[in-house]
Amino acid sequence: MQLGFVSAILAELSLEDVFARAADLGFGCVELMCWPPGKADRRYAGVTHLDVTQVDDQLVARVKNLVKKTGVAISGLGYYPNPLHPDPEHRRNVIEHLKKVISAAPRFDVRIVNTFIGRDSKKSVPENWPAFQETWPGIVEHAEKAGVAIGIENCPMLFSYDEWPGGRNLATTPAIWSAMYQAIDSPHFGLNFDPSHLVFQHIDAARCVRDFGKKIVHFHAKDTRIDHDKLYEIGSMGLGWHTPKLPGLGDVDWGALFSALTDVGYKGPVCIEVEDRAFEGSLEDKLRSLRQSKRFLEQFVA
Repeated sequence: MQLGFVSAILAELSLEDVFARAADLGFGCVELMCWPPGKADRRYAGVTHLDVTQVDDQLVARVKNLVKKTGVAISGLGYYPNPLHPDPEHRRNVIEHLKKVISAAPRFDVRIVNTFIGRDSKKSVPENWPAFQETWPGIVEHAEKAGVAIGIENCPMLFSYDEWPGGRNLATTPAIWSAMYQAIDSPHFGLNFDPSHLVFQHIDAARCVRDFGKKIVHFHAKDTRIDHDKLYEIGSMGLGWHTPKLPGLGDVDWGALFSALTDVGYKGPVCIEVEDRAFEGSLEDKLRSLRQSKRFLEQFVA
């Protein structure tokens, strides 16, 4: 396994500075954010460390030189929109850009693109399924032709009332994963596994790894802390009772999780995803969060 981090936390830094910081901190890889240049519509979105709308030989050479110079590999390209958005124009735009990310990846010697399935949050899972069946076979076919594996992150995207009640990502549970991979049986259609999103759903993350280990192409290291007092007050259907934290500061059983990862033979990237508000006050706080997370995870990843 290779320790790295998701570049979204260093949104204020240039591509060169991201690689330099990663090398200084001793990371082996980084997942580069590839949102379309422009304004973000939510936290951690809209970060563009690699602009796939402007790929040319000069940019390719620049990025490959950074990898060679720093010794920091690119674990994957990340773009996390809503490809099943209820607005058809929005859906077309994000799918078009996602395909650009997929097409660009091999030019940088990258074979993983991480994203969301998407969802209309006002519809049930069965009501979203026709849109999934209409949308995703074409995206996976595009990835197959490019020789790229798609890593679907399992985040429910249910953190605010505009995402309530269903969230904005369909791929959240083992039952849905099984249906997804039965509907689209392709080695290019996998999981970008994040254990933190399973904790508050009371789903055994280690068991998920054992059951779906062959589908895991990328791994996000993030923790979640459950506020039991808040949960008592508002119940599980309320919002705000689970909080993203750095690895080791929440309720993920990291020992059991890495035991499962080694059992299934996972040897891919382990990228720290910082969404802990306690470490967002300054650039130094963000760098401290990466150092602290790295020290914690090194007991599991040599």
